[in-house]
Amino acid sequence: MARGLVIFGTGQIAELANFYFANDSMYEVAGFTVDDAYATATDFAGLPVVPFSQVMHHFPPRTHDLFVAIGYSKLNRLRVERFRDALALGYELASYLSSRATVWMPERIGRNCLVLEDNTVQPFVTIGDNCYLWSGNHVGHHSTVMEGTFIASHVVISGNVTVGRRCFLGVNATIRNGISIGDECVIGAGAVIMHDTEPGGVYPGPEATRIAVPSSRVRL
Repeated sequence: MARGLVIFGTGQIAELANFYFANDSMYEVAGFTVDDAYATATDFAGLPVVPFSQVMHHFPPRTHDLFVAIGYSKLNRLRVERFRDALALGYELASYLSSRATVWMPERIGRNCLVLEDNTVQPFVTIGDNCYLWSGNHVGHHSTVMEGTFIASHVVISGNVTVGRRCFLGVNATIRNGISIGDECVIGAGAVIMHDTEPGGVYPGPEATRIAVPSSRVRL
């Protein structure tokens, strides 16, 4: 019999998590939970929603695991906080690893992780708790991604890279081999990181600017 799963959240990420777990895992999604102040609806995606203060009564830890479906709000801190709250209640935290991802050592993936389709996670990679890898990333051999980091789509992390805690890596960012990304860094979309970064740093990528030639004069 499939083990039950309760998902924290009722936003788009929670809706996606429900779809992935329901269609590509051994879990049976039983319902959702949110902070009490946001428990204004009683159902979401056709399943019940309960306040977090009551979650244990509806979905007890002995029969259900929990997945925290929160994005990079407050630089991932909110997801990490709710992860710890769920642990304190006795829940096991589920991870989703897409069957369409290439993950050579899944035992080195932490709890409450989300690894979507077309990710390549090479051998000897370690990914900590609460990390989200959106679609199409490359994580090179012997790299470490630490707790609470969010990696958007089509990021290239080369070999022997360390990504610190609670970072955000934007779409199409590229990290050179052997680099260390400090804790709580924001790496912008399209950024190319060639040197170690300082904790708390923001490293924007190049932004396209309009040129004087109108589109009607561009030969495609």
